[in-house]
Amino acid sequence: MMFLRGRFQTRNNFRKGKDMKRFSYFFALVFVLMNVCTAVAQEFPIMDMIANNVIQKYQTSNCEQLWKQKSEPKSAKEQEFLQILKSDPQMRTAFINKVAPTIVNKMFECGMIP
Repeated sequence: MMFLRGRFQTRNNFRKGKDMKRFSYFFALVFVLMNVCTAVAQEFPIMDMIANNVIQKYQTSNCEQLWKQKSEPKSAKEQEFLQILKSDPQMRTAFINKVAPTIVNKMFECGMIP
């Protein structure tokens, strides 16, 4: 019996070591992913600022204001920013990923999309 008991204890110790190793890998992976996300957010600080302004505009505007703004011509700054987004696919992707949920929800509420 003593031999079996010692054998089971060894397996449990092995499992604990294996679990700790898995936990260490998981923690390291989470840490790396957090740093990557932070780096991506800091990669385009001006784009982040503009995206936050766009999000705020859609959150604070009512449907009538959005319909009016849709028909108005874009300013020179807006056209310049759109040109930058067209020329930089990474920045465009980051911008769309950031503003899309807010814009689409507001457009749906206002009946601008089916």
